[in-house]
Order: sequence, then C-alpha cells, then structure tokens
Amino acid sequence: MQNISESTIRIVIVEDHEFTRIGLKMGLEQVQGLSVIAESEDGRDGLKTVMELKPDVVLMDIELPHMDGIEATRRIRKELPDTRVIMLTSHSSDQEIFAALSAGANGYCLKNISSAQLGTVVRSVAEGAVWLDPGIANRVLCAYASDKPNGAAPANGGSNTSTRTRTRERSNTRLSPREIEVLRLVAQGLSNQKIADQLELGLETVKTHMRHIMEKLTVSDRTEAAVKAMREGLF
Repeated sequence: MQNISESTIRIVIVEDHEFTRIGLKMGLEQVQGLSVIAESEDGRDGLKTVMELKPDVVLMDIELPHMDGIEATRRIRKELPDTRVIMLTSHSSDQEIFAALSAGANGYCLKNISSAQLGTVVRSVAEGAVWLDPGIANRVLCAYASDKPNGAAPANGGSNTSTRTRTRERSNTRLSPREIEVLRLVAQGLSNQKIADQLELGLETVKTHMRHIMEKLTVSDRTEAAVKAMREGLF
C-alpha cells in the first residue's frame, strides 16, 4: 500500500442520492490531501468502478440499487484488501451495523457527520485505523463483548462457531488472561480508572495492560483494539 501520509488519498463515493453525493464530494475536496476520483449511484456500478480504479478509500451507502452496500463491501474487501471501506449511512440498526462489520467495513459513519470530521475519519481509516460513530460505538462493542448482538445473526460471510473457536484460541495465545479481561471491560465502555477499580488493580497497571494489548493487536487506540478483538472472535 502507498504511504498515505505522503500522498493524496483517492476516494470513490458510492451513493444513490445525487444531492448527497454532490455534497460529499464538495466537502471532501475542501480537505487538503483528499481527492474524489469517481462517483457511482448504484452498488453494481460502484463495485466495478472500485475494482478498476483501486482507490484508497470507498464511502459506501447501505441501501443501493442493483446491489446493496454490504454485499459490495464484502466483495471489495475480498478482492482488494488494501482498499478501505467506510459505511456512510443514515441507518443505525444493530442488524445493519453488525452486517457491515462482518462484511469487512473499516468504518461506520452516520450521514449527519460534518465535512471536517468526515475528512478526519477518511484519513484515519486510510492510515489503518478502524472508526465507529461515537453514537453507536459503545452499543456495538458491548453487544459483541457479550456475544449477544440483540439476537442478530452474523451476516453472510461471518464466522461460524468452529472458526470463531479457532480464532479465539489463536488470540488467546497472544493475549494473557488478564489482558483479555481488561479488553472485555474496554469493550463495555469502562475507563481505565473504572477497570482498575473493578479488577482491584493500580491505574498504572491497567495502562500497562492497555499498552501491551495495543502492541500485540497492532492497533492505535482502545476502540480499534475492541473492534479487532471482536472481529477475531476473541469475545
């Protein structure tokens, strides 16, 4: 993958509403280092465009003609693993959120996000981070931490039980039992101080565990650590 920090981030927008699509393009192109190289108004055409242009980031709506955004995301992430996909939608139901994450989406934003904030999200995701809208992040992480996402089954392509078990076993060889315990509490939205209080540990000890967790999972923040653990079937 190219060095994102030293080059322009190339973006494809897949959105069926013309007014929204135009607004997104205008807003993103006001942000230095971002360039919208193509737009599509349906999932099938969007998939074809992405496969041809191989952008750094795709902004993908969920409800699209001909092919929904979740299926398009699944195919993009399978064929172009270096291309990052951000779901940009007005939908925040558990079923759609879990399906998008199972399909491999690297970010999930609601359409009420500002252009400036969206630019920040695009750059963060392009550089390898996972980003969830703050309004839904804690709900999503708690649902996965309990392994009971409000009754929603994994979307097609999600891990089955045996796969989740094998992945959990691999993850457990990397994270210690205490680190897994700390990470579970992170996914429940607890601060370092509250984790320390609940586990009867010192605050600095919890911070050390968090540093080790992020190093082992090769992530840069708490939310990304929890999302990665969820994706790997750790919980």
